Amino acid sequence: MPLGDAAARHGFRQVDVFGDGPVTGNPVAVLHDAADLDDDTMAALARWTDLSETTFLLPATDPAADYRLRIFTPDRELPFAGHPTLGSAHAWLEAGGVPRDPDELVQECGVGTVRLRRVGDRLAFAAPPLVRGGPVDPEALAPLLDALGLPDPAAVTARWIDNGPGWVGLLLPDPEVVLALSPRTLAGFTSVGVASTYPAGAEVALEVRAFIGDSGAVREDPVTGSLQAGFAGWLIADGHLPRRYVAAQGARRRRRGRVHVEQVGTDTWIGGATTTVVTGHLALPRVAPPQPAREAPR
Repeated sequence: MPLGDAAARHGFRQVDVFGDGPVTGNPVAVLHDAADLDDDTMAALARWTDLSETTFLLPATDPAADYRLRIFTPDRELPFAGHPTLGSAHAWLEAGGVPRDPDELVQECGVGTVRLRRVGDRLAFAAPPLVRGGPVDPEALAPLLDALGLPDPAAVTARWIDNGPGWVGLLLPDPEVVLALSPRTLAGFTSVGVASTYPAGAEVALEVRAFIGDSGAVREDPVTGSLQAGFAGWLIADGHLPRRYVAAQGARRRRRGRVHVEQVGTDTWIGGATTTVVTGHLALPRVAPPQPAREAPR
């Protein structure tokens, strides 16, 4: 429907995910019953909320799934993302959704189906498989390390840990170096995660930061489930971390994110707190796609 026509009302929730206390995690905007919205309208709402992700709950097309989810950043659609998966599952359940299996929730999204379960008072998702793994080409890595202010490649271990959003993971020897980074650019990489382990006995086992460069400018995501899942699969398998640990993320964004990781059999579960902060309705008309500016006549 064009702008100005009567707008459909959609249930809306904004959910804080991975926070260790009130509004200390990463918010996601969730729109319910979004089957009537087209791609341009979804993209426009994601630009308008200007959160790291805005999601749209739809009826499942896969008979194994309880619902379908589409995930948008202000710049693009993602096939999978972690904190939107947890926040959207929380919103779906809170709005009265009943999973087919009382012990497990199944989400359909761009990477296929993702399983979720409740662990105590937290929700957790089973990490999807990587779409790209292995070492990063040294020629591509060098400008990235330079942009991050990490001139010594010998002090960095780099892997592709991409489970949908495009992550390159960098493991550093010191959490303080992770926290001190102030990148200016990502040298052509869209999504880069940086991490370092803490000594045994520390409050948390891992410090993580996530840098998103797809808009041209570098943005830092406060707490990032997909990146945490990628790091977990790598660092547990290589013996850097135990099969169960808690990771910290968000300190430089003045957040206190806590991500609970547990490997059970072949599944790696990524969990955290989910809390509804805003609830209501949006009156959302169909939005025309943005048009490029025209040159003035000469």
